[in-house]
Amino acid sequence: MNISFDYYKIFYYVAKYQNLTLASHVLLCNQPNVTRTIKNLERELGCTLFVRSNRGMTLTPEGEKLYSHVKIAVEQIEFAEAELSGAKALQNGVVFIGATEIALHTFLLSVLNEYRGRFPGIRLNISNYTSTQAIAALKSNVVDIAVVTTPMGEIKGLKSRKLKDVQEVPICGPYFAELADKPIPLSSLSEYPLISLGSKTKTYEMYGRWFSQNGLLFAPVIEVATADQILPVVRNNLGIGFVPEDFLDHENGRGLCRIRLMEKVPERSVMLLKRQDGVLSVAAKALEQLMLEKGI
Repeated sequence: MNISFDYYKIFYYVAKYQNLTLASHVLLCNQPNVTRTIKNLERELGCTLFVRSNRGMTLTPEGEKLYSHVKIAVEQIEFAEAELSGAKALQNGVVFIGATEIALHTFLLSVLNEYRGRFPGIRLNISNYTSTQAIAALKSNVVDIAVVTTPMGEIKGLKSRKLKDVQEVPICGPYFAELADKPIPLSSLSEYPLISLGSKTKTYEMYGRWFSQNGLLFAPVIEVATADQILPVVRNNLGIGFVPEDFLDHENGRGLCRIRLMEKVPERSVMLLKRQDGVLSVAAKALEQLMLEKGI
């Protein structure tokens, strides 16, 4: 059997991303060619490698077996090519990143600005996720690396490194400005309308646990989808919210008052995650290295 290595390479990327469009984007070829190659490979091997659906491309048992071998070969070859090509490899490519809103605004954006300055030919694909969603995307090979905030949940099979500590503070708008006059206990704050991320997020879970440890019920009156939505909701006097101190820098902090609590708000961390068994591309490896340099 004399099957072209290109067939296996295309198979590898379709299996990795479970999506023909993403695979085509990374391979820099059109989707019909990718589809045709997969069909040709299945015909040559005499078996079905993928189950196709509206949700993407799922490996069959035969496809899983082939992928376990092809993955090692392709990644090792690409790694060797990257080592040999060195700086040339950083002239083009794409890095897929999954990031939470807090991680993006408190750490990642400034790093990406420097990264783009160093490697303008590299394209960045950034997806906004909750920590749980970013971890799932990383495990499913949808993203190369994830930058998330604690608490994270299950990270089995992943490597993690702390990049930055983040301290959140309660804030209010002008209507509740009297709360900023002096330190108050959490019990007093809990009597006011609270604003939080959704009940299915790790952030909601963290604050619920903290309130419970202080003998209080965490019952937000407003839930928002992303952390940066808390600022305008609070600014319009709809309640009290907890945001990272970094969010209050410059214009974002206008019209808002910090509330001083007697209890210490739980500290959070920005974390870098990658797969234990994966080999990063040269472009992704360079980004990882820069983040580690800029981190703690």
